[in-house]
Amino acid sequence: MKIVVLDGYTLNPGDLTWDALTALGDCKIYDRTSLTDDAEIISRIGDAEIVFTNKTPLTKKILDAANVKYIGVLATGYNVVDTAAAKARGIPVTNIPTYGTQSVAQFAFALLLEICHHVAHHSQAVHDGHWESCSDFCFWDYPLIELAGKTMGVIGYGRIGQATGKLAAAFGMKVIAFDAMREIGTKLGDCDFVALDELFARSDVIALHCPLFPSTQGIICAANIAKMKDGVIILNNSRGGLVVEEDLRAALDSGKVAAAGVDVVSTEPIKGDNPLLGAKNCFITPHISWAPKESRARLMNIAVDNLKAWLAGKAVNVVNA
Repeated sequence: MKIVVLDGYTLNPGDLTWDALTALGDCKIYDRTSLTDDAEIISRIGDAEIVFTNKTPLTKKILDAANVKYIGVLATGYNVVDTAAAKARGIPVTNIPTYGTQSVAQFAFALLLEICHHVAHHSQAVHDGHWESCSDFCFWDYPLIELAGKTMGVIGYGRIGQATGKLAAAFGMKVIAFDAMREIGTKLGDCDFVALDELFARSDVIALHCPLFPSTQGIICAANIAKMKDGVIILNNSRGGLVVEEDLRAALDSGKVAAAGVDVVSTEPIKGDNPLLGAKNCFITPHISWAPKESRARLMNIAVDNLKAWLAGKAVNVVNA
């Protein structure tokens, strides 16, 4: 059985092992494969029956030219695969649905706490001598924010949203959420489910943890920002397309939005003309919420388990059944 991994570097830049996968067959692992050169993708798949991809697209054209029997997506999102074309050919497509829950929730709070305290900036200021030369026993040159008593609004209250909500509650925050699958007026633990407009109006911090669907595309836009409190903080480490970036920049520059922390943008890697690069108080990280070693190790283990389950005739985590 031949196995190919088209773009394995981001999952395993060298601190994990592929041994569990290579034990299952003749395995070729590429660090990166072109995202646009169909000929290269087809050539690298060759006669492999098992294909793993993270961001390398598998279109109908590519599947028609190959002899693939199984596709494993090394991520939760699987839009890089033409799942309908795969289903028509009898090819199961599996994903990794739960590996990064705690890591992504933790990173949402890493963004928020950086906004609240500017830890990196103040540390650098100390190293630059500003504390040594200060007339007082302490100094700060950004406003510092206490979270206790403030309201966290979470859009999308699945596993990651719930994990973020638990962290918010632990910080003494009031937690409200909007989720299309939850009834307004109900409660889950410390969280109250409210209408979306109510969430916009009440939240001091808004965290995005929803999938990118037509209904959520551009949910952070000028019209919805206008419904928010002045000085709201917006966090997005879900999907870049949830935000209309030009609108968020305008709101940041005007002060309507006090700060934003984003780990995802509309086009990745980010382009030099992305509006958020020039925005005030916008903290941008390079899509790393998912990337702690522990999280990536879980991803690797689940990917191997998915393949083993399919080989045993009991496929799991299939997204195109």
